[in-house]
Amino acid sequence: MLVKRRTAEAARGRLASMATGLAAKTIDRRSFLRSSGLAVGGLAAVSTLGAGMVRKAEAGYTNPNLDVEIKKNICTHCSVGCTVTAEVQNGVWTGQEPSWTSPINRGTHCAKGASVRELVHGDRRLKYPMKKVGGQWQRITWDQAIDEIGDKLLEIRQNSGADSVYLLGSAKFSNEGAYLFRKFAAFWGTNNVDHQARICHSTTVAGVANTWGYGAMTNSYNDIRNSKTVIFMGSNAAEAHPVAMQHILAGKETQRANVIVIDPRFTRTAAHATDYIRMRPGTDIAIIWGIMWHIFENGWEDTDFLNARVYGMDQVRAEVAKWTPDEVERVTGIPEDQLRRVAETFATQKPSTFIWCMGGTQHTVGTANVRAYCALLLATGNVGSAGTGANIFRGHCNVQGATDFGLDIGNLPCYYGLGEGAWKHWARVWDVPYDYFVGRFDAVPAKGGRDPRTPDQNMTIPGIPSTRWFDAALIDSEEVDQRDNVKAMVIFGHGGNTVPRMQDAQKGMNALDLLVVADPHPTTFAALHDRTDNTYLLPMGTQFECSGSRTASNRSVQWGEKVVDPIFEADNDYAVIYRLSEKLGFAEPMFKNFEMVEGKFSLEPTPESILREINRGGWSTGYTGQSPERLKAHMRNQDKFDLVTLRAPADDPEVGGDFYGLPWPCWGTPEFRHPGTHILYSTDVPVKDGGGAFRPRFGLEHEGQTLLAEGSWPVGSEIEDGYPEFTMALLKRLGWDGDLTAQELAVIERIGGGDPEKIDAVSWSTDLSGGIQRVAIEHGCVPFGNGKARAIAWNLPDPIPVHREPIYTPRPDLVADYPTREDGRQFRMPNVGHSVQQSAIERRLSESFPIVLTSGRLVEYEGGGEETRSNPWLAELQQDMFVEINPADASARGITDGGWVWVTGPEGESRARVKALVTERVAPGVAFMPFHFAGWFQGQDQRGNYPQGTDPYVLGESVNVITTYGYDPVTGMHEGKVTLCQIAAA
Repeated sequence: MLVKRRTAEAARGRLASMATGLAAKTIDRRSFLRSSGLAVGGLAAVSTLGAGMVRKAEAGYTNPNLDVEIKKNICTHCSVGCTVTAEVQNGVWTGQEPSWTSPINRGTHCAKGASVRELVHGDRRLKYPMKKVGGQWQRITWDQAIDEIGDKLLEIRQNSGADSVYLLGSAKFSNEGAYLFRKFAAFWGTNNVDHQARICHSTTVAGVANTWGYGAMTNSYNDIRNSKTVIFMGSNAAEAHPVAMQHILAGKETQRANVIVIDPRFTRTAAHATDYIRMRPGTDIAIIWGIMWHIFENGWEDTDFLNARVYGMDQVRAEVAKWTPDEVERVTGIPEDQLRRVAETFATQKPSTFIWCMGGTQHTVGTANVRAYCALLLATGNVGSAGTGANIFRGHCNVQGATDFGLDIGNLPCYYGLGEGAWKHWARVWDVPYDYFVGRFDAVPAKGGRDPRTPDQNMTIPGIPSTRWFDAALIDSEEVDQRDNVKAMVIFGHGGNTVPRMQDAQKGMNALDLLVVADPHPTTFAALHDRTDNTYLLPMGTQFECSGSRTASNRSVQWGEKVVDPIFEADNDYAVIYRLSEKLGFAEPMFKNFEMVEGKFSLEPTPESILREINRGGWSTGYTGQSPERLKAHMRNQDKFDLVTLRAPADDPEVGGDFYGLPWPCWGTPEFRHPGTHILYSTDVPVKDGGGAFRPRFGLEHEGQTLLAEGSWPVGSEIEDGYPEFTMALLKRLGWDGDLTAQELAVIERIGGGDPEKIDAVSWSTDLSGGIQRVAIEHGCVPFGNGKARAIAWNLPDPIPVHREPIYTPRPDLVADYPTREDGRQFRMPNVGHSVQQSAIERRLSESFPIVLTSGRLVEYEGGGEETRSNPWLAELQQDMFVEINPADASARGITDGGWVWVTGPEGESRARVKALVTERVAPGVAFMPFHFAGWFQGQDQRGNYPQGTDPYVLGESVNVITTYGYDPVTGMHEGKVTLCQIAAA
């Protein structure tokens, strides 16, 4: 049988014939749904029909007498990057279709995407600024809100320091909004700035970047169509990333691919698998080492790849040797024959790819889990080519971009760290003296026998992770490595129910001197606490109400047009950040490089001018080639890009040869016209055409062995071996410095300040001219060098990943062999996970709480769920918070399907009242709860705490009332996927 890879037109069946018949009539969308018998959410179902099967239906309320403007923006939910086509009449969004031309969603939407128009028009939105006065919500003006918030922030700064203000940003920001918020934090003078990536993929970024250079997805959803074997571990893409799942299922059919799902729960993704492996939650590393045991035992590893491109696999091999099939089964519960089959398939039926999501990352060993996944890819040579790679599915619409632009306690934009050189780089980009920023940071006194810090030292220290802001508000100030406790929070677009220990989060909210929530909808941050004053709500526009770019999981950058002006009294992120900085006294230096225009209530910067500043500074990640003009051209020409390769024809006048969205790294200036990088680390493609190599970030040698590639280089490279990062000194040694233009050389000399040594030290990542990158690429070389990936990361707490039992483990018998890490200090505070684990064992909590609780996503809702549970289309689909419980466990407890139950946890007498879903999707001794709910708290309805008319349609208990203590030592990621609970009929 012949199978086409680009098009997949099938014979029309009964539904297709029915659709054709309806298309002959004048009919609106709702009539179509009624006639076809499709239920609520039918738009999502209709959108899966091919373009030849159904004509475009006009919205029933579209006025035929008014002109229709077509606007394209990006779905604001998961990070697949689906295009939304909006129909606008007289400034009103009247109709919506999925984009038929987008190479990502190809005319499809999931239930969430099909309903995004409701986000703008929804009547549960916050309509005007509000504050609490004596415990009651009152309407105020924007001017009053900005003045009062600014005055209180300045008072707190005076009394407790800049670090006492915690800035919590959002994966819902555009790239420009995220960058602006991180810049705001720099001008305020704190590294206490974070966003949702802390709780979804911070461990991915750390684990992947410490393996082969960059902390991002290596390939793309589209490229998975090329895979012969796909492993899902900790990912339920069928519900969390439905449109991405369509690419995978198409590839499964065309490639006759193996799809293996390793998960504690038989998910909707597992229903599509060729092989399902049920695992004990929290045993990822033991499973991966068990798979690799079979690979090494049978000689299935890719020896040539390992010799040329990988450092340290022999040390990993020694650790893997300990994980015999018997030990793997003892720890994980998985029989030998199952993992042997997985090992042989993944290693021999290539290309193979490994997909993970929060099931793998939300652990005390999250970074180590990710490193183990990467080791499996390296051992089998499944990185750097089509159909391979680490395909990391991000959870929010711009969580990749917000991470890229420095909404992170340990980075400046584009993964420049917090060292002096990084600060000086961005000071040059911002045209502000470095000493200005030093003067904005606090000095930190000596505390608890620890050394004091000067401001220039403090600005190089990572901030407090968003998983622990409430600890920093509550514990003794002597235990917090900053001038004072957290006293205020300014929150843009982040839910309050998304991290464990919600009882402590509630106490933390109550302890703050100031709480500011800027969001289209009031969130748990607005409703959970008992605050009476100094609490403000700012109505923000959605991303459909401003223009800007966003970066999908596959690193493609897409430009979204403003569909309509912000409704009610809402305003956009750019304007509100400007107004706050103006009130706080640093608007002039912060915004001086931007084009300022009149906005709804004030001046605001244009997103185009913000992106151009990003282009001027984002050399380290290759965010320099994606100019607004190039991104807009891609949106105009979506139909030009191939469905599988994501590449446009070379002869197209606007986007010729580009990869869709110019996925980073997109080297050089926009004029250099690098096409972007579809597949990271591919030596099969010239660098100028999107090829690359592993990045040597950790020196040139370790323990006497080279860290540079041996006998491997990108096609067309003039250096046919490994080499270090490019600097001016390296250009001189190669004799390539003469290729620099006079203008490029002048910029390099200016950065070096006329000092020959400093000029020589100017690198590919700090050269604002782009000349060093250009010259390296024109000689066929990767600007960051050509190194080996690291199977051993000596700078991490566990250089080789080690299985460690969860803090609240159901197997206390294993803790002596596999304990959690010793107590220590990370991110300005103590991490006492070891003490908590020992206490749990001593109190024999696994006997009182015998069920392992894990959590995950639903297709209907997203994130903390405030906006999706406020959407009537989606609220109707899933009306109750629930717990999945196995029939055996339910029978033993007298629990009936659909009945109310109490789920209780091992910390703080926590409990949640939810409905029971009795199902064999979970094994005996395991329970599952979704994490999108809030508005109930330990059995108490909190609806009255929301401002009138803004409460979500659907409320429910948060699973994070039950989830417990535990933090990854590298990133501060919480333990969200393994704890213990008990379940009883209510």
